[in-house]
Amino acid sequence: MPYVNIKVTGGREAPSAEQKAELIAGVTDLLARVLNKNPETTVVVIDEVDMDNWGIGGKSVTERRKQS
Repeated sequence: MPYVNIKVTGGREAPSAEQKAELIAGVTDLLARVLNKNPETTVVVIDEVDMDNWGIGGKSVTERRKQS
C-alpha cells in the first residue's frame, strides 16, 4: 500500500479543493503507471502547513515574504 504525503503552505496560497483533487488523482495515476501500484490501495495525504511553521534559510515563509 503506497502512502504519499504532500506538504504545501496554507493560507492565501493554499491549493483549492479542485487542485487537491487533481494532485490526489495524478499521484495515484503516476504510482499505478510507473510502479504498477494498485490505485485502490494507494493513499495520498495533503497537509497544509501554516507559513509561520515553514522555514527556508532560517526564516519563516511569512518573514521572507514581508522582506520581498
